[in-house]
Amino acid sequence: MESGARLHTPDAPTEGVSDWKEAKPAPDAAGRPQRDAEQPLAGVVDAFVRAQTARGLSPRTVRAYGVDLRDLVGWCVRSAGAADAATPPTIATLSHAVLRAWLGDGAERGLARTTLSRRATVARMFGRWLLEQGLVTIDPAARLAVPRHGRQLPVVHGRGTMRRLLDAADAQACAPRSAADPRPDPVAQRDAAMLEVLYASALRVSELATLELGAIDHDRGMLRVIGKGDRERVVPVGDPALAALDRYLATGRPELLGRRRDGRSTARVFLGARGGAIDVRTVRRVVTEALSRVGARPAGPHSFRHTAATHLLDGGADLRAVQTILGHASIGTTQIYTHVSMERMTQAYLQAHPRA
Repeated sequence: MESGARLHTPDAPTEGVSDWKEAKPAPDAAGRPQRDAEQPLAGVVDAFVRAQTARGLSPRTVRAYGVDLRDLVGWCVRSAGAADAATPPTIATLSHAVLRAWLGDGAERGLARTTLSRRATVARMFGRWLLEQGLVTIDPAARLAVPRHGRQLPVVHGRGTMRRLLDAADAQACAPRSAADPRPDPVAQRDAAMLEVLYASALRVSELATLELGAIDHDRGMLRVIGKGDRERVVPVGDPALAALDRYLATGRPELLGRRRDGRSTARVFLGARGGAIDVRTVRRVVTEALSRVGARPAGPHSFRHTAATHLLDGGADLRAVQTILGHASIGTTQIYTHVSMERMTQAYLQAHPRA
């Protein structure tokens, strides 16, 4: 791409870039007009990230896009020669060769194939967006290949492991705080309810953290969940999870809410130890510690979602029903759990059958 070619006209679409790009580019340090291709790449990346937020993508997804593309900007700075190191990379810096070299550097540094695949996908999205905005005449990522990677089976805990884990959490939730104080610990009540709900309803950790009081239908035993892309779905929640929720909502949550210094209320179901809305890092810590206590394989909250889906299929649930519970847009995403069930069945056969 020629850096001297004018790549933008007043009639070109400017959605997502109008807040950073002037109608007439500011002159450079030497007083020369700055062409569109000479716009700093970092500012264009920021505009792209804001445009993805406007599309309604989840904050986590948008944040990941930004991390990948800012790594690209940093790599362009680091790979520039000594004479060019002080000059920020511009749109004109991007090319198919540059993007391939960036991915190749990541491979040499030992990045996982899944990470490289994601970065290539984000780069292709960024290239298409640049073309749509009229900032380039040729998409620099159009011919960029996405590295293929083998699909790993998700971590799934056994029924016995989940029973021990949930029984241990329930015992902690019912235990007195001390010999002098027979009241149960509100944090232990919260943790038991979270673990039960994660497994019972196969929620994503972000869905659990943002669950609100009005989303619980105690009579029908259902939860209303806002998932990816702000898509709403209704999922069942079992009696043990409802019982743990009711116990926490009756005594544990009011005590946690009372610890807020500002005295404000919140509709969020699960609260932190100081009364604010819980964050996903706390949920992850609760899950990893609960797994550790029963000697289970280390994993995060998503393993409960994998486990719930696999146990549903093992129990004879219809694949379409599991897709609905999980909130998957495509049945192909849900089918990974059929492979998990078959893998578990094969292992059981090999271990148990005398003629295997």
